[in-house]
Amino acid sequence: MIDKMKRAVLVLLLTFLLLVSFAFAADEEKIVGLWITPENDCKIEIFESGSKYCGRITWLKEPLYPADDDRGMAGRPVVDRDNPNPNLRSRPLIGLQLMEGFTYIGKNIWVKGTIYNPNNGKTYRCKMILSAPNRLEVRGFIGIPLLGATSVWTREAENSVISRDYSGYRKPRRGVNEDPASYIIGIHGMIDP
Repeated sequence: MIDKMKRAVLVLLLTFLLLVSFAFAADEEKIVGLWITPENDCKIEIFESGSKYCGRITWLKEPLYPADDDRGMAGRPVVDRDNPNPNLRSRPLIGLQLMEGFTYIGKNIWVKGTIYNPNNGKTYRCKMILSAPNRLEVRGFIGIPLLGATSVWTREAENSVISRDYSGYRKPRRGVNEDPASYIIGIHGMIDP
């Protein structure tokens, strides 16, 4: 009789742990999707990579250097020319992974990541807070979060979270006829503490 009770308690405990882990996994995926920087000149795709979350530039409002570029790159695709590593200065910004290593800790907070700012070639520690379904607060900092700056990103409208069930969330989706090469990301909304 005692063995049956122990087995029943163990089954209930495992079921509870399984349900909690599914709920936790659903929460951490809320961040996945396309995000627009404050100046609407850049889009960042946040995606899951293993157990971490990363982000890459997918669209630039100005994907080519202007005709009056002071460095002689007029009409060429925008590259990571301010990178401190000379070997990386020719890589295009579109497709560049600039966020990596984020871990979900609960309560819509992702920490322990880094963000690279192609405007100045610097990498900062970073944390993200999903303060509303379509509002992401991205805080880049040096040392501690107090020494940094926050940029508020907005989820792209066609990937907006739509309330469908009691949780209010569903996975963001991409457009059916969307060409990945057509994504644009603005770089002026990047973090610069």
